[in-house]
Amino acid sequence: MQNLDYGIIGNCRTAALVSKTGSIDWFCLPDFDSPSIFAALLDREKGGSFHFEVSTDYRITQRYNGHTNILLTRFESPDHGFIVFDYMPRYTTEANRYYMPPEIHRYIRVTKGQPTVRVVYDPQINYAREKVRHEIGDQYIKTHSEEDSEDKVYLYSSLDFEKVLNREEVVLEGHQFFLLSYNQKLVTVDINRILLDYERTKVYWLNYVNRSREYYEYNDMIKRSLLVLKLLSYQSSGAMLAAATTSLPESIGETRNWDYRFCWLRDASMSIDTLLFMKQRTAAERFIGFVKKILKSSRDEPIQIMYGIRGEQTLTEETLDHLSGYENSRPVRIGNAAYHQVQNDSIGYLMDVIYKYYLYFPGTLDEVEEIWEIIKNMVRSVKAAWHKPDRSIWEFRTREMHFVFSKVMSWVAFDRASLIAELLHKESYARKWRDEADTIRAEVYEKGWNEELQCFTQAYGNRDYDSSLLLMQFYDFIAPDDERYVKTVKAIKENLYHEGLMYRYKAEDDFGVPTSSFTICTFWLIEALFMIGEREEAREIFEKMISYSNHVGLYSEDLDFRTKRQLGNFPQAYSHLALINTAVLFSEEKELSKFIRP
Repeated sequence: MQNLDYGIIGNCRTAALVSKTGSIDWFCLPDFDSPSIFAALLDREKGGSFHFEVSTDYRITQRYNGHTNILLTRFESPDHGFIVFDYMPRYTTEANRYYMPPEIHRYIRVTKGQPTVRVVYDPQINYAREKVRHEIGDQYIKTHSEEDSEDKVYLYSSLDFEKVLNREEVVLEGHQFFLLSYNQKLVTVDINRILLDYERTKVYWLNYVNRSREYYEYNDMIKRSLLVLKLLSYQSSGAMLAAATTSLPESIGETRNWDYRFCWLRDASMSIDTLLFMKQRTAAERFIGFVKKILKSSRDEPIQIMYGIRGEQTLTEETLDHLSGYENSRPVRIGNAAYHQVQNDSIGYLMDVIYKYYLYFPGTLDEVEEIWEIIKNMVRSVKAAWHKPDRSIWEFRTREMHFVFSKVMSWVAFDRASLIAELLHKESYARKWRDEADTIRAEVYEKGWNEELQCFTQAYGNRDYDSSLLLMQFYDFIAPDDERYVKTVKAIKENLYHEGLMYRYKAEDDFGVPTSSFTICTFWLIEALFMIGEREEAREIFEKMISYSNHVGLYSEDLDFRTKRQLGNFPQAYSHLALINTAVLFSEEKELSKFIRP
Protein backbone atom coordinates (compact mmCIF):
# COMPACT_ATOMS: atom_id res chain seq x y z
CA MET A 1 0.00 0.00 0.00
CA GLN A 2 1.23 3.43 -0.95
CA ASN A 3 1.17 6.00 1.79
CA LEU A 4 2.38 9.50 2.52
CA ASP A 5 5.59 8.10 3.99
CA TYR A 6 7.41 11.39 4.09
CA GLY A 7 9.27 13.42 6.63
CA ILE A 8 9.12 17.19 6.51
CA ILE A 9 12.06 19.55 6.87
CA GLY A 10 11.89 23.33 6.88
CA ASN A 11 12.97 26.59 8.45
CA CYS A 12 9.78 28.70 8.72
CA ARG A 13 10.36 30.10 5.25
CA THR A 14 9.79 27.05 3.10
CA ALA A 15 9.62 23.30 3.52
CA ALA A 16 10.39 20.07 1.69
CA LEU A 17 9.10 16.51 1.86
CA VAL A 18 11.65 13.71 1.93
CA SER A 19 10.42 10.18 1.24
CA LYS A 20 11.30 7.25 3.50
CA THR A 21 13.91 6.26 0.92
CA GLY A 22 15.56 9.69 0.99
CA SER A 23 14.02 11.27 -2.11
CA ILE A 24 13.11 14.96 -2.02
CA ASP A 25 9.76 14.83 -3.84
CA TRP A 26 8.32 18.23 -2.93
CA PHE A 27 10.18 21.50 -2.51
CA CYS A 28 9.15 25.08 -3.31
CA LEU A 29 11.59 27.99 -3.56
CA PRO A 30 12.11 30.50 -2.12
CA ASP A 31 8.94 30.38 0.01
CA PHE A 32 6.18 27.96 0.96
CA ASP A 33 3.84 29.23 -1.74
CA SER A 34 6.48 29.61 -4.47
CA PRO A 35 6.53 27.34 -7.52
CA SER A 36 8.04 23.92 -6.94
CA ILE A 37 11.42 22.72 -8.18
CA PHE A 38 10.72 19.14 -7.06
CA ALA A 39 7.18 17.88 -7.52
CA ALA A 40 7.44 14.12 -8.01
CA LEU A 41 4.77 14.00 -5.34
CA LEU A 42 2.32 15.28 -7.97
CA ASP A 43 3.82 13.68 -11.07
CA ARG A 44 6.38 10.89 -10.92
CA GLU A 45 7.44 11.37 -14.52
CA LYS A 46 7.57 15.15 -14.88
CA GLY A 47 7.72 16.62 -11.40
CA GLY A 48 11.40 16.14 -10.56
CA SER A 49 13.15 14.78 -7.47
CA PHE A 50 16.53 14.52 -5.75
CA HIS A 51 17.48 11.07 -4.52
CA PHE A 52 20.11 8.35 -4.26
CA GLU A 53 20.09 5.03 -6.10
CA VAL A 54 21.74 2.11 -4.32
CA SER A 55 21.86 -1.63 -4.86
CA THR A 56 19.02 -3.85 -3.68
CA ASP A 57 20.99 -5.24 -0.74
CA TYR A 58 20.64 -1.92 1.10
CA ARG A 59 18.09 -1.54 3.87
CA ILE A 60 16.75 2.00 4.19
CA THR A 61 15.29 3.39 7.43
CA GLN A 62 14.35 6.89 8.48
CA ARG A 63 13.81 8.87 11.67
CA TYR A 64 14.15 12.36 13.06
CA ASN A 65 17.22 13.35 15.04
CA GLY A 66 15.47 13.46 18.41
CA HIS A 67 13.24 16.48 19.03
CA THR A 68 14.45 18.40 15.97
CA ASN A 69 13.38 18.94 12.38
CA ILE A 70 16.54 17.26 11.09
CA LEU A 71 15.71 14.10 9.19
CA LEU A 72 18.03 11.08 9.10
CA THR A 73 17.80 8.49 6.32
CA ARG A 74 20.06 5.48 6.92
CA PHE A 75 21.27 3.31 4.02
CA GLU A 76 22.85 0.07 5.18
CA SER A 77 24.05 -3.11 3.46
CA PRO A 78 26.08 -5.95 4.96
CA ASP A 79 29.34 -4.25 3.99
CA HIS A 80 28.56 -0.57 3.47
CA GLY A 81 26.52 2.14 5.07
CA PHE A 82 25.84 5.87 5.15
CA ILE A 83 23.37 8.34 6.66
CA VAL A 84 21.86 11.35 4.91
CA PHE A 85 21.10 14.23 7.29
CA ASP A 86 18.51 16.51 5.65
CA TYR A 87 17.75 19.90 7.13
CA MET A 88 17.19 23.57 6.35
CA PRO A 89 19.34 25.94 8.38
CA ARG A 90 17.56 27.90 11.07
CA TYR A 91 19.17 29.56 14.05
CA THR A 92 19.59 32.91 15.74
CA THR A 93 22.57 35.13 14.98
CA GLU A 94 24.56 37.39 17.27
CA ALA A 95 22.25 40.22 16.26
CA ASN A 96 19.34 38.13 17.57
CA ARG A 97 17.99 37.69 14.05
CA TYR A 98 17.09 34.44 12.34
CA TYR A 99 19.32 32.84 9.75
CA MET A 100 16.97 30.85 7.55
CA PRO A 101 18.07 30.93 3.91
CA PRO A 102 15.97 29.23 1.21
CA GLU A 103 18.13 26.14 0.92
CA ILE A 104 18.47 22.46 1.82
CA HIS A 105 21.58 20.86 3.25
CA ARG A 106 22.19 17.15 2.66
CA TYR A 107 25.06 16.05 4.88
CA ILE A 108 26.24 12.50 4.13
CA ARG A 109 28.05 10.58 6.84
CA VAL A 110 29.68 7.26 5.89
CA THR A 111 29.21 4.71 8.68
CA LYS A 112 31.06 1.73 7.21
CA GLY A 113 32.82 0.59 4.05
CA GLN A 114 32.86 2.61 0.85
CA PRO A 115 29.26 2.88 -0.37
CA THR A 116 28.63 3.27 -4.10
CA VAL A 117 25.64 5.38 -5.16
CA ARG A 118 24.12 7.13 -8.13
CA VAL A 119 22.83 10.61 -7.47
CA VAL A 120 19.62 11.56 -9.27
CA TYR A 121 19.40 15.33 -9.32
CA ASP A 122 16.42 16.38 -11.43
CA PRO A 123 15.10 19.87 -10.61
CA GLN A 124 12.06 20.91 -12.67
CA ILE A 125 11.52 24.63 -12.26
CA ASN A 126 8.15 26.40 -11.93
CA TYR A 127 5.95 23.35 -11.33
CA ALA A 128 7.75 21.57 -14.20
CA ARG A 129 6.30 24.07 -16.66
CA GLU A 130 9.67 25.06 -18.11
CA LYS A 131 12.60 23.25 -19.67
CA VAL A 132 15.80 23.50 -17.66
CA ARG A 133 19.47 23.80 -18.48
CA HIS A 134 22.43 22.87 -16.29
CA GLU A 135 25.68 24.82 -16.26
CA ILE A 136 28.73 23.60 -14.34
CA GLY A 137 30.84 26.29 -12.70
CA ASP A 138 33.89 26.11 -10.47
CA GLN A 139 31.88 25.88 -7.27
CA TYR A 140 28.35 24.84 -8.24
CA ILE A 141 25.89 23.49 -10.75
CA LYS A 142 23.55 26.26 -11.85
CA THR A 143 20.18 25.07 -13.12
CA HIS A 144 17.95 27.61 -14.81
CA SER A 145 14.89 27.87 -16.97
CA GLU A 146 15.50 28.06 -20.69
CA GLU A 147 12.81 30.74 -20.88
CA ASP A 148 14.15 32.82 -17.99
CA SER A 149 17.79 32.53 -16.94
CA GLU A 150 16.99 34.39 -13.69
CA ASP A 151 14.71 31.53 -12.60
CA LYS A 152 17.51 29.39 -11.17
CA VAL A 153 18.92 27.28 -8.35
CA TYR A 154 22.47 26.45 -7.30
CA LEU A 155 23.77 23.06 -6.20
CA TYR A 156 27.01 22.95 -4.21
CA SER A 157 28.65 19.61 -3.45
CA SER A 158 31.82 17.84 -2.42
CA LEU A 159 31.13 15.24 -5.14
CA ASP A 160 32.10 15.45 -8.79
CA PHE A 161 29.59 17.64 -10.67
CA GLU A 162 29.85 15.74 -13.95
CA LYS A 163 29.18 12.42 -12.28
CA VAL A 164 26.20 13.89 -10.44
CA LEU A 165 24.59 15.28 -13.60
CA ASN A 166 25.34 12.13 -15.61
CA ARG A 167 24.05 9.87 -12.82
CA GLU A 168 27.32 7.97 -12.76
CA GLU A 169 28.37 5.83 -9.84
CA VAL A 170 30.30 7.64 -7.14
CA VAL A 171 32.11 6.16 -4.18
CA LEU A 172 31.38 7.84 -0.86
CA GLU A 173 34.53 8.26 1.22
CA GLY A 174 34.23 10.12 4.50
CA HIS A 175 31.91 13.10 4.93
CA GLN A 176 30.17 14.47 1.82
CA PHE A 177 27.54 17.11 1.26
CA PHE A 178 25.05 18.80 -1.03
CA LEU A 179 23.74 22.32 -0.54
CA LEU A 180 20.84 23.32 -2.78
CA SER A 181 20.21 27.07 -2.68
CA TYR A 182 17.94 29.60 -4.29
CA ASN A 183 20.76 32.14 -4.04
CA GLN A 184 24.41 32.04 -4.97
CA LYS A 185 26.44 31.64 -1.78
CA LEU A 186 28.87 34.41 -0.86
CA VAL A 187 30.94 32.41 1.61
CA THR A 188 32.92 29.25 1.02
CA VAL A 189 30.73 26.18 1.03
CA ASP A 190 32.58 23.18 2.39
CA ILE A 191 31.98 20.36 4.84
CA ASN A 192 32.99 22.53 7.79
CA ARG A 193 30.31 25.06 6.93
CA ILE A 194 27.74 22.29 6.55
CA LEU A 195 28.63 20.77 9.91
CA LEU A 196 28.52 24.16 11.64
CA ASP A 197 25.06 24.93 10.26
CA TYR A 198 23.95 21.43 11.23
CA GLU A 199 24.98 21.90 14.87
CA ARG A 200 23.47 25.38 15.06
CA THR A 201 20.19 24.16 13.57
CA LYS A 202 20.06 21.17 15.91
CA VAL A 203 20.57 23.41 18.95
CA TYR A 204 17.85 25.79 17.74
CA TRP A 205 15.23 23.04 17.51
CA LEU A 206 16.23 21.47 20.83
CA ASN A 207 15.94 24.84 22.55
CA TYR A 208 12.58 25.48 20.93
CA VAL A 209 11.12 22.23 22.18
CA ASN A 210 12.67 22.64 25.62
CA ARG A 211 10.58 25.77 26.21
CA SER A 212 7.30 23.86 25.94
CA ARG A 213 5.35 21.74 28.39
CA GLU A 214 6.59 18.23 29.20
CA TYR A 215 4.38 15.19 29.76
CA TYR A 216 4.90 11.74 31.24
CA GLU A 217 2.98 10.01 28.46
CA TYR A 218 2.93 10.65 24.71
CA ASN A 219 5.64 13.28 25.12
CA ASP A 220 7.50 12.37 21.93
CA MET A 221 4.33 12.55 19.83
CA ILE A 222 3.34 15.86 21.38
CA LYS A 223 6.78 17.28 20.66
CA ARG A 224 6.73 16.05 17.06
CA SER A 225 3.37 17.71 16.49
CA LEU A 226 4.67 20.88 18.12
CA LEU A 227 7.64 20.87 15.73
CA VAL A 228 5.29 20.43 12.76
CA LEU A 229 3.19 23.42 13.83
CA LYS A 230 6.33 25.49 14.13
CA LEU A 231 7.47 24.47 10.64
CA LEU A 232 4.12 25.63 9.25
CA SER A 233 4.60 29.15 10.57
CA TYR A 234 5.92 31.78 8.16
CA GLN A 235 8.56 33.78 9.95
CA SER A 236 8.40 36.90 7.81
CA SER A 237 4.75 37.69 8.49
CA GLY A 238 3.57 35.49 11.36
CA ALA A 239 1.06 33.63 9.15
CA MET A 240 0.28 29.98 9.86
CA LEU A 241 -0.15 27.61 6.93
CA ALA A 242 -2.84 24.94 6.85
CA ALA A 243 -0.38 22.48 5.25
CA ALA A 244 2.83 22.44 3.21
CA THR A 245 1.38 20.97 0.01
CA THR A 246 -1.19 21.40 -2.69
CA SER A 247 -3.58 19.01 -4.43
CA LEU A 248 -3.11 15.85 -2.39
CA PRO A 249 -6.57 14.25 -2.73
CA GLU A 250 -8.93 13.39 0.11
CA SER A 251 -9.66 10.15 -1.75
CA ILE A 252 -7.64 8.62 -4.60
CA GLY A 253 -9.10 9.48 -7.98
CA GLU A 254 -11.44 12.15 -6.66
CA THR A 255 -11.29 15.87 -7.34
CA ARG A 256 -11.32 17.01 -3.68
CA ASN A 257 -7.79 18.34 -3.81
CA TRP A 258 -6.91 21.91 -2.89
CA ASP A 259 -3.95 24.19 -2.34
CA TYR A 260 -3.40 24.54 1.42
CA ARG A 261 -0.31 26.76 1.39
CA PHE A 262 -2.27 29.71 2.77
CA CYS A 263 -3.38 31.13 6.08
CA TRP A 264 -6.96 30.35 7.07
CA LEU A 265 -8.01 32.41 10.07
CA ARG A 266 -9.75 29.31 11.42
CA ASP A 267 -6.85 26.85 11.10
CA ALA A 268 -4.25 29.40 12.14
CA SER A 269 -6.18 30.52 15.23
CA MET A 270 -6.65 26.93 16.36
CA SER A 271 -2.93 26.27 15.83
CA ILE A 272 -1.97 29.36 17.79
CA ASP A 273 -4.39 28.40 20.56
CA THR A 274 -2.52 25.10 20.92
CA LEU A 275 0.89 26.77 20.75
CA LEU A 276 -0.18 29.20 23.47
CA PHE A 277 -1.21 26.29 25.64
CA MET A 278 2.21 24.71 25.04
CA LYS A 279 3.86 27.97 26.24
CA GLN A 280 5.03 29.06 22.79
CA ARG A 281 4.33 32.77 23.05
CA THR A 282 6.45 34.08 20.16
CA ALA A 283 4.44 32.32 17.42
CA ALA A 284 1.26 33.77 18.91
CA GLU A 285 2.84 37.21 19.09
CA ARG A 286 3.79 37.11 15.41
CA PHE A 287 0.37 35.82 14.40
CA ILE A 288 -1.36 38.65 16.28
CA GLY A 289 0.93 41.02 14.39
CA PHE A 290 -0.10 39.39 11.10
CA VAL A 291 -3.78 39.77 11.99
CA LYS A 292 -3.30 43.43 12.90
CA LYS A 293 -1.62 44.10 9.59
CA ILE A 294 -4.22 42.46 7.36
CA LEU A 295 -7.25 43.76 9.22
CA LYS A 296 -5.92 47.32 9.40
CA SER A 297 -5.08 47.37 5.71
CA SER A 298 -8.55 46.12 4.75
CA ARG A 299 -10.64 47.97 7.34
CA ASP A 300 -13.29 49.00 4.84
CA GLU A 301 -13.49 45.56 3.20
CA PRO A 302 -15.12 42.32 4.39
CA ILE A 303 -12.90 40.15 6.58
CA GLN A 304 -11.86 37.14 4.51
CA ILE A 305 -11.69 33.57 5.76
CA MET A 306 -8.12 33.22 4.50
CA TYR A 307 -5.17 35.20 3.20
CA GLY A 308 -1.87 34.63 1.49
CA ILE A 309 1.10 34.12 3.78
CA ARG A 310 2.12 37.75 3.31
CA GLY A 311 -1.44 38.98 3.74
CA GLU A 312 -2.48 38.77 0.07
CA GLN A 313 -6.23 39.09 -0.41
CA THR A 314 -6.61 37.61 -3.90
CA LEU A 315 -5.74 33.92 -4.18
CA THR A 316 -6.85 33.16 -7.72
CA GLU A 317 -7.19 29.43 -8.35
CA GLU A 318 -5.81 27.80 -11.49
CA THR A 319 -5.13 24.24 -12.58
CA LEU A 320 -1.85 22.75 -13.77
CA ASP A 321 -3.13 20.40 -16.45
CA HIS A 322 0.33 19.17 -17.48
CA LEU A 323 0.77 17.38 -14.12
CA SER A 324 -0.92 14.02 -13.60
CA GLY A 325 -1.60 14.58 -9.90
CA TYR A 326 -0.93 12.39 -6.88
CA GLU A 327 -1.70 8.85 -8.08
CA ASN A 328 -3.44 10.39 -11.09
CA SER A 329 -5.87 12.38 -8.95
CA ARG A 330 -6.53 15.49 -11.00
CA PRO A 331 -6.70 18.41 -11.18
CA VAL A 332 -3.54 19.85 -9.65
CA ARG A 333 -4.46 23.26 -8.28
CA ILE A 334 -2.55 26.35 -7.21
CA GLY A 335 -4.37 29.18 -5.51
CA ASN A 336 -7.67 28.64 -3.72
CA ALA A 337 -11.02 30.00 -4.82
CA ALA A 338 -12.46 29.61 -1.31
CA TYR A 339 -10.90 32.92 -0.29
CA HIS A 340 -14.03 34.86 -1.26
CA GLN A 341 -16.47 32.56 0.56
CA VAL A 342 -18.63 33.66 3.46
CA GLN A 343 -17.93 31.43 6.46
CA ASN A 344 -19.42 32.91 9.58
CA ASP A 345 -17.42 30.74 11.96
CA SER A 346 -14.02 32.22 11.06
CA ILE A 347 -13.90 35.25 13.33
CA GLY A 348 -14.93 33.26 16.42
CA TYR A 349 -11.66 31.31 16.55
CA LEU A 350 -9.65 34.48 16.06
CA MET A 351 -11.49 36.36 18.81
CA ASP A 352 -10.94 33.42 21.16
CA VAL A 353 -7.17 33.49 20.53
CA ILE A 354 -6.95 37.27 20.93
CA TYR A 355 -8.77 37.01 24.26
CA LYS A 356 -6.47 34.26 25.55
CA TYR A 357 -3.34 36.02 24.34
CA TYR A 358 -4.06 39.33 26.07
CA LEU A 359 -5.42 37.59 29.15
CA TYR A 360 -2.05 35.96 29.78
CA PHE A 361 0.27 38.43 28.04
CA PRO A 362 -1.00 41.98 28.60
CA GLY A 363 0.12 44.42 25.94
CA THR A 364 1.28 48.03 26.04
CA LEU A 365 -1.35 50.77 26.00
CA ASP A 366 -0.85 51.68 22.34
CA GLU A 367 -0.88 48.01 21.32
CA VAL A 368 -4.11 47.29 23.16
CA GLU A 369 -5.75 50.44 21.79
CA GLU A 370 -4.86 49.22 18.33
CA ILE A 371 -6.26 45.73 18.86
CA TRP A 372 -9.39 47.20 20.47
CA GLU A 373 -10.24 48.98 17.22
CA ILE A 374 -9.74 45.73 15.34
CA ILE A 375 -11.97 43.87 17.82
CA LYS A 376 -14.78 46.40 17.33
CA ASN A 377 -14.47 46.00 13.57
CA MET A 378 -14.62 42.20 13.86
CA VAL A 379 -17.71 42.43 16.06
CA ARG A 380 -19.40 44.63 13.48
CA SER A 381 -18.66 42.00 10.83
CA VAL A 382 -20.10 39.19 12.92
CA LYS A 383 -23.18 41.25 13.87
CA ALA A 384 -23.92 41.90 10.21
CA ALA A 385 -23.48 38.27 9.17
CA TRP A 386 -24.35 35.79 11.91
CA HIS A 387 -28.09 35.58 11.18
CA LYS A 388 -27.41 34.88 7.49
CA PRO A 389 -26.64 31.51 5.85
CA ASP A 390 -23.01 30.68 5.03
CA ARG A 391 -20.72 27.95 3.60
CA SER A 392 -19.77 26.50 7.01
CA ILE A 393 -16.51 25.26 8.46
CA TRP A 394 -16.45 22.69 5.61
CA GLU A 395 -16.37 25.31 2.84
CA PHE A 396 -19.19 24.05 0.65
CA ARG A 397 -18.71 25.59 -2.76
CA THR A 398 -22.33 25.50 -3.91
CA ARG A 399 -24.40 25.34 -0.72
CA GLU A 400 -25.40 28.00 1.79
CA MET A 401 -27.39 27.11 4.91
CA HIS A 402 -27.90 28.19 8.49
CA PHE A 403 -25.16 25.92 9.82
CA VAL A 404 -25.39 25.40 13.55
CA PHE A 405 -21.67 25.42 14.21
CA SER A 406 -21.29 28.73 12.38
CA LYS A 407 -23.85 30.15 14.80
CA VAL A 408 -21.93 28.65 17.74
CA MET A 409 -18.70 30.31 16.61
CA SER A 410 -20.53 33.60 16.09
CA TRP A 411 -21.57 33.25 19.73
CA VAL A 412 -17.90 32.70 20.60
CA ALA A 413 -16.98 35.93 18.80
CA PHE A 414 -19.46 37.97 20.88
CA ASP A 415 -18.69 36.09 24.10
CA ARG A 416 -14.94 36.64 23.89
CA ALA A 417 -15.37 40.23 22.74
CA SER A 418 -17.53 40.81 25.81
CA LEU A 419 -14.86 39.28 28.06
CA ILE A 420 -12.20 41.48 26.46
CA ALA A 421 -14.40 44.53 27.03
CA GLU A 422 -14.73 43.55 30.69
CA LEU A 423 -10.95 43.31 30.99
CA LEU A 424 -10.72 46.84 29.57
CA HIS A 425 -13.55 48.11 31.80
CA LYS A 426 -15.69 48.91 28.78
CA GLU A 427 -18.92 47.92 30.53
CA SER A 428 -21.34 49.28 27.92
CA TYR A 429 -19.64 47.27 25.15
CA ALA A 430 -19.50 44.21 27.39
CA ARG A 431 -23.25 44.37 28.11
CA LYS A 432 -24.18 45.01 24.48
CA TRP A 433 -22.07 42.14 23.18
CA ARG A 434 -23.20 39.80 25.93
CA ASP A 435 -26.82 40.47 24.98
CA GLU A 436 -26.01 39.59 21.35
CA ALA A 437 -24.27 36.40 22.46
CA ASP A 438 -27.31 35.44 24.53
CA THR A 439 -29.55 36.00 21.52
CA ILE A 440 -27.46 33.66 19.37
CA ARG A 441 -27.34 30.97 22.03
CA ALA A 442 -31.11 31.07 22.51
CA GLU A 443 -31.65 30.75 18.76
CA VAL A 444 -29.27 27.77 18.48
CA TYR A 445 -31.05 26.03 21.37
CA GLU A 446 -34.37 26.62 19.64
CA LYS A 447 -33.57 26.03 15.97
CA GLY A 448 -30.43 23.89 16.07
CA TRP A 449 -31.91 21.20 18.31
CA ASN A 450 -33.87 18.43 16.62
CA GLU A 451 -36.41 17.10 19.08
CA GLU A 452 -37.10 13.96 17.10
CA LEU A 453 -33.41 13.01 16.76
CA GLN A 454 -32.59 14.28 20.26
CA CYS A 455 -29.44 16.09 19.17
CA PHE A 456 -28.12 19.23 17.53
CA THR A 457 -27.98 18.86 13.75
CA GLN A 458 -25.78 20.27 11.03
CA ALA A 459 -28.12 23.11 10.06
CA TYR A 460 -31.44 24.59 11.03
CA GLY A 461 -34.32 22.39 9.95
CA ASN A 462 -32.31 19.44 8.64
CA ARG A 463 -31.54 15.95 9.96
CA ASP A 464 -27.82 15.69 9.15
CA TYR A 465 -25.12 14.94 11.71
CA ASP A 466 -21.92 16.99 11.77
CA SER A 467 -18.64 16.34 13.61
CA SER A 468 -17.98 20.04 14.14
CA LEU A 469 -20.75 20.07 16.77
CA LEU A 470 -18.48 17.99 19.01
CA LEU A 471 -16.63 21.27 19.63
CA MET A 472 -19.59 23.00 21.26
CA GLN A 473 -18.22 22.27 24.73
CA PHE A 474 -14.62 23.03 23.77
CA TYR A 475 -15.58 26.67 23.21
CA ASP A 476 -17.80 26.77 26.33
CA PHE A 477 -21.01 27.20 24.39
CA ILE A 478 -22.53 24.37 26.37
CA ALA A 479 -21.47 22.46 29.47
CA PRO A 480 -20.03 18.99 28.81
CA ASP A 481 -22.50 17.44 31.26
CA ASP A 482 -25.52 19.16 29.66
CA GLU A 483 -27.91 16.43 28.58
CA ARG A 484 -28.30 17.99 25.14
CA TYR A 485 -24.55 17.87 24.52
CA VAL A 486 -24.19 14.31 25.84
CA LYS A 487 -26.99 13.15 23.55
CA THR A 488 -25.43 15.01 20.61
CA VAL A 489 -22.05 13.36 21.13
CA LYS A 490 -23.62 9.91 21.28
CA ALA A 491 -25.78 10.54 18.22
CA ILE A 492 -22.86 11.84 16.18
CA LYS A 493 -20.73 8.86 17.18
CA GLU A 494 -23.49 6.41 16.32
CA ASN A 495 -23.99 7.91 12.86
CA LEU A 496 -20.54 9.13 11.80
CA TYR A 497 -18.13 6.70 13.49
CA HIS A 498 -17.02 4.04 11.02
CA GLU A 499 -14.14 1.55 11.06
CA GLY A 500 -12.56 3.33 14.02
CA LEU A 501 -12.64 6.74 12.30
CA MET A 502 -15.02 9.67 11.89
CA TYR A 503 -16.80 11.13 8.92
CA ARG A 504 -17.02 14.90 9.12
CA TYR A 505 -20.60 14.45 7.82
CA LYS A 506 -22.41 12.00 5.56
CA ALA A 507 -24.65 14.45 3.78
CA GLU A 508 -24.05 14.83 0.07
CA ASP A 509 -21.97 17.88 -0.78
CA ASP A 510 -20.59 19.50 -3.96
CA PHE A 511 -18.75 16.30 -4.90
CA GLY A 512 -21.06 13.61 -3.56
CA VAL A 513 -20.79 11.85 -0.22
CA PRO A 514 -17.35 12.00 1.47
CA THR A 515 -15.45 8.71 1.26
CA SER A 516 -12.54 9.34 3.64
CA SER A 517 -12.20 10.23 7.29
CA PHE A 518 -11.24 13.75 8.29
CA THR A 519 -8.48 13.10 10.82
CA ILE A 520 -9.24 15.99 13.16
CA CYS A 521 -12.85 14.79 13.56
CA THR A 522 -11.73 11.56 15.22
CA PHE A 523 -9.60 13.58 17.63
CA TRP A 524 -12.65 15.77 18.32
CA LEU A 525 -14.66 12.65 19.14
CA ILE A 526 -11.94 11.49 21.54
CA GLU A 527 -12.04 14.79 23.40
CA ALA A 528 -15.84 14.87 23.45
CA LEU A 529 -16.04 11.33 24.85
CA PHE A 530 -13.46 12.24 27.46
CA MET A 531 -15.44 15.31 28.51
CA ILE A 532 -18.75 13.45 28.90
CA GLY A 533 -17.09 10.84 31.10
CA GLU A 534 -16.49 8.06 28.55
CA ARG A 535 -12.77 8.13 29.26
CA GLU A 536 -11.92 4.48 28.77
CA GLU A 537 -13.48 4.47 25.31
CA ALA A 538 -11.77 7.79 24.50
CA ARG A 539 -8.37 6.35 25.44
CA GLU A 540 -9.02 3.23 23.36
CA ILE A 541 -9.80 5.27 20.23
CA PHE A 542 -6.82 7.55 20.87
CA GLU A 543 -4.44 4.58 21.07
CA LYS A 544 -5.69 3.42 17.69
CA MET A 545 -5.34 6.90 16.19
CA ILE A 546 -1.72 7.30 17.17
CA SER A 547 -0.96 4.01 15.46
CA TYR A 548 -2.18 5.50 12.15
CA SER A 549 0.56 8.12 11.89
CA ASN A 550 3.21 7.56 9.27
CA HIS A 551 6.67 6.14 10.05
CA VAL A 552 7.94 9.39 11.59
CA GLY A 553 4.78 10.39 13.46
CA LEU A 554 3.18 12.72 10.89
CA TYR A 555 -0.45 13.09 9.87
CA SER A 556 -2.14 14.36 6.76
CA GLU A 557 -5.67 15.75 6.52
CA ASP A 558 -7.51 12.47 5.94
CA LEU A 559 -7.34 8.73 6.52
CA ASP A 560 -8.82 5.96 4.41
CA PHE A 561 -11.46 4.12 6.43
CA ARG A 562 -10.43 0.63 5.37
CA THR A 563 -6.65 0.77 4.91
CA LYS A 564 -5.89 3.69 7.27
CA ARG A 565 -3.53 5.15 4.67
CA GLN A 566 -2.79 8.88 4.83
CA LEU A 567 -4.63 11.09 2.35
CA GLY A 568 -5.04 14.81 1.76
CA ASN A 569 -2.56 17.63 2.19
CA PHE A 570 0.43 16.93 4.34
CA PRO A 571 1.43 17.45 7.07
CA GLN A 572 -1.78 19.05 8.24
CA ALA A 573 -1.76 21.65 11.03
CA TYR A 574 -5.35 20.70 11.92
CA SER A 575 -4.40 17.09 12.60
CA HIS A 576 -1.32 17.88 14.66
CA LEU A 577 -2.91 20.54 16.86
CA ALA A 578 -5.72 18.10 17.56
CA LEU A 579 -3.28 15.35 18.49
CA ILE A 580 -1.68 17.65 21.06
CA ASN A 581 -5.06 18.73 22.44
CA THR A 582 -6.17 15.14 22.95
CA ALA A 583 -2.86 13.63 24.06
CA VAL A 584 -2.61 16.01 27.02
CA LEU A 585 -5.96 14.73 28.29
CA PHE A 586 -4.37 11.36 29.04
CA SER A 587 -1.09 12.42 30.55
CA GLU A 588 0.12 14.30 33.58
CA GLU A 589 2.31 17.32 32.97
CA LYS A 590 5.84 17.35 34.37
CA GLU A 591 5.99 20.34 36.66
CA LEU A 592 9.18 22.36 37.15
CA SER A 593 9.90 24.57 40.11
CA LYS A 594 8.63 28.12 39.69
CA PHE A 595 12.24 29.22 40.11
CA ILE A 596 13.35 27.33 37.02
CA ARG A 597 12.96 28.55 33.47
CA PRO A 598 13.68 26.02 30.72
